Amino acid sequence: MSDVRVAGTGVTPFGSTPERTSRDLFARASQTAFEDSDVPRDDVEAVFYGNFMGELAEHQGHQGPLMAEAAGVQAPATRYESACASSGAAIREAVVRIRNGEADVVLVGGAERMTNLGTAGATEALAIAADDLWEVRAGMTFPGAYALMAQAYFEEYGGEHEDLAHIAVKNHENALTNDKAQYQSAIEVSDVLEAPQVSSPLGLYDSCPISDGAAALVLTSEDYAEDNDLEAPVAITGTGQGGDRMALHDREYLARSPAAREAGAEAYDDAGIDASAVDFAEVHDCFTIAEVLAIEALDIAGVGEGISAARDGRTTADGETPVNLSGGLKAKGHPVGATGASQIAEAATLLSGDHPNSEFVADATTALAHNAGGTVASATVHVLAEVEP
Repeated sequence: MSDVRVAGTGVTPFGSTPERTSRDLFARASQTAFEDSDVPRDDVEAVFYGNFMGELAEHQGHQGPLMAEAAGVQAPATRYESACASSGAAIREAVVRIRNGEADVVLVGGAERMTNLGTAGATEALAIAADDLWEVRAGMTFPGAYALMAQAYFEEYGGEHEDLAHIAVKNHENALTNDKAQYQSAIEVSDVLEAPQVSSPLGLYDSCPISDGAAALVLTSEDYAEDNDLEAPVAITGTGQGGDRMALHDREYLARSPAAREAGAEAYDDAGIDASAVDFAEVHDCFTIAEVLAIEALDIAGVGEGISAARDGRTTADGETPVNLSGGLKAKGHPVGATGASQIAEAATLLSGDHPNSEFVADATTALAHNAGGTVASATVHVLAEVEP
């Protein structure tokens, strides 16, 4: 079984660029990834691409070969769709293919064009990641769904909106130096608490923005990296995937994330570590409560203890386990098909010392990336590790 190296990364700035198509965005991210990797395009044996709403936002299906062409690659290409975990699922497939010896070089990533739909249109498009028959037709949107999860958490474990506000403040602070982030501006707890309410208890600053963007990775086998003298100091050492029932009313828990726990347990076992080995994490904080559920599911915080982690400084940049040093989805942005790949890119550059916030994890050797779909009916988790020269 071959080790999987991150040979190159490319991430576009996240934000509002409604005039840019997904193929334009992915071409740009791929170009950067190839330049970073020093891998010839002709060596790519497969393209795996994550995208969620291309049919709705751009009237475009069958995007795999389209994105391979945009990246300048002639290879079999497949699009992966798992809501907001689309490129996380694509990365998992790439890791498995390389480990199995079926490929030495894979281009993997994702993109999403969302702002051209407007707020109402993007909200409606995102809603189809929920159960259409029993949730969407009843008026459920994701702000409402995560608000229900937050209410359930407060009732079961305690906490208040101010605890969630500290998560938003932390992630905005982390994004200040990230030139890829949609929001490079500091906020205060009072800003979060006084912001317009979206769905109680969540307000505007508890929610990630609508974003356009793309991310791409060139992944190679260990043998390929060594044979070609590539500078690829980070490996993906663990991969896991979990699932849960689609509709909230069919679930055993509202205040826990079984899919993320399942994915995390598999990834930890695959990497041969436990949560105590994780030096920092990038987790799927589409809403502030989502970060709480994620770090508890991944054993970064105990059940019922994640709510106070940011407030107590345990997950801040200088805390014991920094979470979302990129700014997270909350401040970096969330072009849904690109998010999973961008998390891996952020974690890899943080480990290699090439990220603006690498100073906070200068001694780190192990990172984790958690990507979730819908209300975490789907989840992927990947463990990354620094490779000794």
